[in-house]
Amino acid sequence: MGRTNAVLAAGAALTVLLCGCTVQASGEERRSPIRIELPDDTPSPKSAPPDDKPSADPAPTAPTAPAVLWRRGDTGRDIRELQARLRQIAWLFDGPTGTYDDLTERAVEGFQGKRGLPRTGRTDEVTWERLLRMTREPGKWDLYLMGGQPADAPDARCLTGRVLCVSKSSRTLRWMVDGRTVVTVPVRFGSQYTPTREGVFTVYWKSRHHVSTLYDSPMPYAMFFSGGQAVHYSSDFAARGYAGASHGCVNVADEPAIKEMFAQVRNGDKVVVHW
Repeated sequence: MGRTNAVLAAGAALTVLLCGCTVQASGEERRSPIRIELPDDTPSPKSAPPDDKPSADPAPTAPTAPAVLWRRGDTGRDIRELQARLRQIAWLFDGPTGTYDDLTERAVEGFQGKRGLPRTGRTDEVTWERLLRMTREPGKWDLYLMGGQPADAPDARCLTGRVLCVSKSSRTLRWMVDGRTVVTVPVRFGSQYTPTREGVFTVYWKSRHHVSTLYDSPMPYAMFFSGGQAVHYSSDFAARGYAGASHGCVNVADEPAIKEMFAQVRNGDKVVVHW
């Protein structure tokens, strides 16, 4: 019986030990709980051994060439702005024409070389950004300094008969017959101190080789319509564009066109100057 009790007591103690329960001492003495830690053979992610293989560096990429915006042969309003900006810094002296021609290409190439850019003659993004920083926004008459602007609609008074229809708004002259436009040319007017008069007039005198007695300046193909004011060819307008002004006359820069009009216009034909 005593042997049996001893075996049972030993078994109970072992059961308590394995289950991790609290073992209490006899009497009032108490011991701290017994905690059994079982080893964990699975390493934590942080303790995982590092990969000894060196990481491959990405292959170097070749620098991307800036995108080309405009090149020789392109046309349009953007080309006019490019040319106007090149004129501001004296890389271009003709135009703007709105056509990316050989003169524009050479101007762009010179501008690029001066600033250490590839001398391609094509306007790419880098060239354009550099040009923008060096110039101002061109106005309408900077873009059309030498003409080329579209004409506005003719005044209602121009729709009948034979008329030299002059618009101050678009700075153009239409030679019209019975509502049909025969030819359209850009024109220039007087300054604020010598303005071109507005209204309806008639051609009262034509003078092929006229020279102004007041300003001693040539006025070829002159068609007088109001006092000393006439429509005539101007070499100054052809050379300087809207950078200059007349003394009140209507200047034409296209000599072949005004020569044609001079041959067709008669004394008594109407002249309408309007906004």
